[in-house]
Amino acid sequence: MSDVRPTLTVAAIVERDGRFLCVEERIDGVLRLNQPAGHVEPGEDPLAAVIRETCEETAWHFEPQSLLGCYLWRDAKRDKLMLRIAFGGQVRDHDPTRALDRDIHAAVWLTAAELQARERDWRSPLVGRCLADHLRGQRAPLSILATLGLEPLP
Repeated sequence: MSDVRPTLTVAAIVERDGRFLCVEERIDGVLRLNQPAGHVEPGEDPLAAVIRETCEETAWHFEPQSLLGCYLWRDAKRDKLMLRIAFGGQVRDHDPTRALDRDIHAAVWLTAAELQARERDWRSPLVGRCLADHLRGQRAPLSILATLGLEPLP
């Protein structure tokens, strides 16, 4: 493996009325399915990153309520190591006029069965693992996530 340092990403797992908030995004010209997710920017803490990424990709304001899990995944195709911190929570204040990130085709709400049926479209196996952990009731308090030495965010 050429890049042994993982890239830090975050994801929002949102269930509302039996449906999960997902994004359809273009990756290398192919439409893929993912949870709202993205990279943590330099100086940004993971909670701020997941709130920002969810809004940028779905136009929903995300309110993290729990830590779902931390997932280390090796993308063999790209020879990359990814560390995903997934948060469970709710959304409010949707802005349908907000432009979504350039690669996002649409934000969609899918049942667990619909999401599982589209496994071939998943951006990565992290989609299924996060869904399974959420459905299993896996939750940890946000207080177990600590950030030290970062400047306070506005």
